[in-house]
Amino acid sequence: MSVMKQIVAYARWMWRSLTSMRTALFLLFLLAIASVPGSLFPQRGTSPLKVTQYLRDHPKSGPLLDRFHMFDVFASPWFAAIYILLFISLTGCVLPRTLIHWKELRSQPPVAPRNLGRLPAHESWTSNNVDGAIDGVAKAWSQRGWRVRTGESWVAAERGYARETGNLLFHLALLLVLLAIGSGSALGTKGTVLVREGSGFANNITQYDTFTPGRAFNTSTMAPFSFQLKKFFATYQLGGMQNGAPREFYADVAVKNAPASEARNVRIEVNKPLRIEGSSVYLVGHGYAPEFTVKNALGQVVWKDSAIFLPQDGNFTSTGVVKAPDSVPQIGIQAFFLPTAAVDMTQGPHSTYPAPMDPMVFMSVWTGDLGLDSGTPQSVYRLDTTRMTKVGLEKLKPGETYQLPKGQGSVTFDGYKEWASFSITHDPGKGWALGAGMFAIVGLSLSLLVPRRRAWLRITTSTNGATLVEVAGLSKTETPGLVTEISELARTARTYAPEVLHGD
Repeated sequence: MSVMKQIVAYARWMWRSLTSMRTALFLLFLLAIASVPGSLFPQRGTSPLKVTQYLRDHPKSGPLLDRFHMFDVFASPWFAAIYILLFISLTGCVLPRTLIHWKELRSQPPVAPRNLGRLPAHESWTSNNVDGAIDGVAKAWSQRGWRVRTGESWVAAERGYARETGNLLFHLALLLVLLAIGSGSALGTKGTVLVREGSGFANNITQYDTFTPGRAFNTSTMAPFSFQLKKFFATYQLGGMQNGAPREFYADVAVKNAPASEARNVRIEVNKPLRIEGSSVYLVGHGYAPEFTVKNALGQVVWKDSAIFLPQDGNFTSTGVVKAPDSVPQIGIQAFFLPTAAVDMTQGPHSTYPAPMDPMVFMSVWTGDLGLDSGTPQSVYRLDTTRMTKVGLEKLKPGETYQLPKGQGSVTFDGYKEWASFSITHDPGKGWALGAGMFAIVGLSLSLLVPRRRAWLRITTSTNGATLVEVAGLSKTETPGLVTEISELARTARTYAPEVLHGD
């Protein structure tokens, strides 16, 4: 039995510790600290390409950081643990205080103390006419915004309940923010998609390159909107210390709210997403998609399209592959696309400027078995050359053709398109989070600006017939102005209980 009592006592201690305001503030601070890696490292939910690039550039530290969920901070177990503990702490702290405050709002101010002279703000005088003073002072103080309570020879008043109301409103708003974020995470979705110029996207799971649904998400709730990327436009600084720095980029798209609706033209820019059917479409990246025409030994076109190449540096040195499975033998191409081509002994083929001032592709061509019939899924950005033979290396400018040896076919570099990557999010809790944030600001303002005061008036008649009138007060918060405020109340009281001046 004693062991059970110890367990219960320990559980109560843990609960009191967890639901204390100090613990809630500590967990809130800890949550803010835990969010920092989400801004320091690229996140898979918004920038999967940057995560891949980071892992490629940091082969030692990258996997270690990935093990600790540095690239999925807001979906990590340790972030969720802090989040849940903060929610429990705030709930256990705020709800009991709300009930207590509700009782205080319905209660009356406390009776006047016996010795008002001990209070920090105090005034007294002698009066010879106090008839109706109690009722008159009570009414006057009430009109000044004080809650009053009267007795036979005293008036008690209190104001500043809005301070505690604001404090509770602030913490309740934090609870609502946590609920909104949690519901948005459970019911919302987040995905990315790469779209080439002239191509389109429909809001369907199969259309996404990456798709992260919430645990309670239902595919039937997906809005049937779609858009087509008509043109992507980018400009960069030419020359100077920031040569190649992006200056402007945007995507012109034709948007449909539903398959049968009429398309409308919209421009998506950085920090100016497309808002449609409860979803937000953000422009997060871009790159190039070289166009190739591949012909077989008979001169027949076996592949003619643009292929998405992924940028490897800030000047858009890009890599990609082309697979032509309908050729006999099958043809595969590994290539670099260089918007502004340059070659040196140190870096090899690379781009010196992100805009296509001198575009060129450097490619290696392979023939053999692409391995597409093995049943094992393959990445569209990698070429499996285990059962293939390299037949040549070549560099091409737009319009040039490379003839494969032994008449096996040809590869023509037709030109290039640009692609844009979009992050598409659906967060049903963001409206609630915004409203809660506004309530939090209002509550914080009230808790900081509204002072909590108590004031009393007492009328005492001595044995010699003199009548002493006292007005005193105290502040329940460390805010200035108490003496001035009590002086104002005393001045009001003097109109109902006039002071006897010397000589009267």
